[in-house]
Amino acid sequence: MSKHTMLSAKKQKNDEFYTQRSDIEKELNNYNHLSKHNHFKDAVVFCNCDDPLESNFFKYFADNFTVLGLKKLICTHYEPDENKKSYVLTITRGMDKNSDGKINRKDVEQTEMLFSNGDFRSPECIKFLQESDIVVTNPPFSLFREYVAQLMEYNKKFLIIGNQNAIAYKEFFPLIKENKVWLGCTMNGSNRWFRVPDYYKDSPSTKIGGGTDGFEKGVKYVFAKAVVWFTNLDCQKRHEEFIPRNYKNYYGNESDYHKYDNYDAININNVNDIPIDYYGIMGVPVTFLHKFNPEQFEIIGLGSGDTAKKLGITKNYRGRTDLAITVNNVRSCPYNRLLIRRKKGETDGN
Repeated sequence: MSKHTMLSAKKQKNDEFYTQRSDIEKELNNYNHLSKHNHFKDAVVFCNCDDPLESNFFKYFADNFTVLGLKKLICTHYEPDENKKSYVLTITRGMDKNSDGKINRKDVEQTEMLFSNGDFRSPECIKFLQESDIVVTNPPFSLFREYVAQLMEYNKKFLIIGNQNAIAYKEFFPLIKENKVWLGCTMNGSNRWFRVPDYYKDSPSTKIGGGTDGFEKGVKYVFAKAVVWFTNLDCQKRHEEFIPRNYKNYYGNESDYHKYDNYDAININNVNDIPIDYYGIMGVPVTFLHKFNPEQFEIIGLGSGDTAKKLGITKNYRGRTDLAITVNNVRSCPYNRLLIRRKKGETDGN
């Protein structure tokens, strides 16, 4: 989320960002019956950290319950007031009696009251989590680390929304490096508008929809930057070969690739300049993860923070453990580099 949005939401203790239906549909189409990898057939899907009656996650799965082949859908409502009890909506096979195979959402009632406010950490929600196969939601970004840790603890498949900066979290990056979590297929760190409750405080990041501008009239939205999907569901895009558009060789063009002053690797500012014949370590923008194919490349680490120290990256001219380069006698520190190495395989002639 944008810095202003994050600070504002934390101050208000408000994480109720409602994802737009179009964003959900575009991403889910990479994992359902329309794709090579169908993860939802006979699955129990859990949408927590949610407001089922408002959530487009609930609406999407209810409208597509039969066509997806779901076994069960569980949606818990989160009540911000921890002293108030919440509820859970459940859809099971047999409720999809309409001729079009859709669930009539008006017939879905509060099937079970909870003893808590629906916090994802409550015993009730953990029980639902244990029952589920796949978790799909937009979790509270202020609790992102704790939320993901819970998913990993219970060994769950998931598809969640987060901020691209989470890649560098010391608790989260090891999951990326070890191919336990990766980026989804859409959004790609783009900027997005999320619907928020009317009581959400106005700020430079909020707007009211006009009805003719692509936003629902009178509805409040908040702007967020660098939004991505995080998942551990396999998809076809993850295995597509990445071929840099510039198709350059390193050998014969060494002067185009500068080595870092404090680490044995070359710096690459644009992922399309990744050389096709180089098998040493390369520092690339973290946006490369949107192109990452685990059969083609391996992730070595990050060029800053704790990972950098473990890799033996020494302090730069600023006295910080960040990568640094000198070009034409000018020293600089490239922003947020991901360290990767191309794998050798049969197609490489090795």
